Amino acid sequence: MKRNELGYMSTRNKVTLPRPVAFLDRDGVLIEDTGYAYQIEYLKVLPDVPHTLKKLQDRGYLLIVISNQAGVARGYFGEEDVKVFHQELARRVEAESGAKIDAFYFCPHHPQGTIAAYTQNCDCRKPGIALLMQAGLDFVIDWDKSFFVGDRSSDIDCAINAKIRGFQIESGYDMHKEPFANIKDLASVLNYLP
Repeated sequence: MKRNELGYMSTRNKVTLPRPVAFLDRDGVLIEDTGYAYQIEYLKVLPDVPHTLKKLQDRGYLLIVISNQAGVARGYFGEEDVKVFHQELARRVEAESGAKIDAFYFCPHHPQGTIAAYTQNCDCRKPGIALLMQAGLDFVIDWDKSFFVGDRSSDIDCAINAKIRGFQIESGYDMHKEPFANIKDLASVLNYLP
């Protein structure tokens, strides 16, 4: 995967025709949310996620992960740890289903961080949309058909701010008042797509 300023994207041929994107939160959507996950031995891909990603990809969706990683700002782990973790997640998904995650973008900042370089308010931390806008520079996106799946209100606010549909997984966090739909898991999003 090659680096851009805000994350990593695949080295596959760049898309030239607009394609819709399934923007995906990481923890609680793709993997078990264990809190500040970065160690590969604790990486647990949620059931049906690889095959759902393959179905989305087969329907023409780009798969782009958008994740807040405040553990970097808090000094729990570094950016390189996040990248290695993401590479392993992508490897496992592809090994199980053949789906290839097109890009990972993450925000390492937090206003109450302990690492000075990362302690800040920023536009890349959800509900900000800088990571989605970076994806829009890296890929040709059909925004009207794109959507965001997350498990927190900030994910849905991010979708609303980007003017795309937001699906919230019912995971125990406070539910947003205005999602496009509440869903049980990632596979449920398929029920809302053509």
